[in-house]
Amino acid sequence: MDFNFTEEQDMVRDGLSRLVREQYDWETRRAAVASAAGWRPEIWAQLAELGILGMPFSEADGGFGGGAVDAMIVMQEFGKGLVVEPFVPTVVCAGGFLKYAGTAAQKEEHIGGIVDGSRVFAFAYAEPRGRYDYANLVTTAKKAGGGYVLSGHKAVVIGAPWASHLIVTARTAGGQRDHDGVSVFVVDKSAKGVITRDYETVDGRRASEVYFENVALPADALIGEEGAGLPLIERVSDEAIAAQCAEACGAMQVAHAMTVEYSRQRKQFGVPIGSFQVLQHRMVDMYTEYEQSVSLTYLATLRLDAAEKERKRAASAAKVRVGQAAIKVGQEAVQIHGGNGVTDEYAIGHYFKRLTIFDSEFGNVDHHMKRHIALA
Repeated sequence: MDFNFTEEQDMVRDGLSRLVREQYDWETRRAAVASAAGWRPEIWAQLAELGILGMPFSEADGGFGGGAVDAMIVMQEFGKGLVVEPFVPTVVCAGGFLKYAGTAAQKEEHIGGIVDGSRVFAFAYAEPRGRYDYANLVTTAKKAGGGYVLSGHKAVVIGAPWASHLIVTARTAGGQRDHDGVSVFVVDKSAKGVITRDYETVDGRRASEVYFENVALPADALIGEEGAGLPLIERVSDEAIAAQCAEACGAMQVAHAMTVEYSRQRKQFGVPIGSFQVLQHRMVDMYTEYEQSVSLTYLATLRLDAAEKERKRAASAAKVRVGQAAIKVGQEAVQIHGGNGVTDEYAIGHYFKRLTIFDSEFGNVDHHMKRHIALA
């Protein structure tokens, strides 16, 4: 199989690599995360100017005709710099729902704003007792007049403090865990009854607990068919998994490189610690974990347009393998760095945090291992 990228994709990768290297260096990123805003809106605007935010959308939808491979390239470069800007919630998740199930009016209203950077989304799907089950919903959307009334609580909504709009999953019919009766809505975050509690996550991003207290939604807030949203949610989530696997690969690549470089400089007993065979073996293991993760990420990305079962199996396989590798690479990097690895001033500890948190998003290793086996 040909894994070579097109000339245009190589140009995008080179341009993003230069952007991250020159404008997202470690100290700049650290200052941005520590700021009141927690991100850099000017970088978001620059990504829009470069066409990055519109790359995965078709030309008919106002984008640049790219797809999942383009999103993978973007996220791998973002992973190298621990970029916190909400590309996955806005472009991959919200963009995915609109591409696959949005009406012409919804696409016209929202996709243009995503492409030009003026509209930022967060994906509110997780609930405190959901256990990675997209159908396990306490949040409800009940019909009222010509629209709906939304009530419930969504947990750890990544990027919500920066968002202008939310994509929300809610139950419109059936029991709490029924596969039927799940619907998807687009919600203006400024709507009456939307309450957020914002906080910083362990890995330096921002998230919110979002509460919906009898939020009135118009009928055209519904994305797709009422009560039949679960397959759509799973498809978009699999695309988010592939994108975040690429991000983890980028972070692992840098964590390994930083560890090798540190081992050449740090001396014990008068010699660099990189000369110790046991540490050489551990760093080779880190590199092997990274390479295997890249292969599974490519596979998951290329299978996103395959039949449902094949897509799900590939996404779960990647999430399992990359999740295991991310934890191992992060832990080995910190241990080889010693005490320096857990200080705030050293970048490696922040790569460790991001690689650790990766496992908890869109289903952890155990969840996707079970899903993969169930699909066999």
